[in-house]
Amino acid sequence: MTSRPASPFSDRDAASSHRARHGRARAAREQGPVVAVVALGGGIGAVARYAASLTWPTYVGTFPWTTLAINGVGCAVIGVFMVLIADVWTPHRLLRPFVGTGVLGGFTTFSTYAIEVQRSVDEGHALLGLTYMMTTPLAALAAVWISAAVTRRLLTMRRSP
Repeated sequence: MTSRPASPFSDRDAASSHRARHGRARAAREQGPVVAVVALGGGIGAVARYAASLTWPTYVGTFPWTTLAINGVGCAVIGVFMVLIADVWTPHRLLRPFVGTGVLGGFTTFSTYAIEVQRSVDEGHALLGLTYMMTTPLAALAAVWISAAVTRRLLTMRRSP
């Protein structure tokens, strides 16, 4: 009788590998709905951003007010939203990825901001590009901070007799 060559993997290794594959499959099933709502929300946000850019286009050599407004509004909404889901609601587990990552992630845009800065500089409007480059992150941070602070204040006033 011939013996079978020894496997470099033990039965314990095979079981561990099976558990790892099963765990990854389960994680993928659990993340499927999250990925779906992020994709749906991202599509909605991107369409809204694109519609705004068509409604209020930015012309060569002018300040990109539309993108600045989109990023500022998106950041203000995220400030309000985060206060509400942290302090007021116990939201459905898919709400935050849908609204925060999806809709607002698709609506706000760092890539357009970067391209507009580069385009301004390349077209000989370096001061405009630099001004825009400095204004956008400051406006975004201010929008989040102010909207969160105002939302908290309004909630406090509403709870007080």
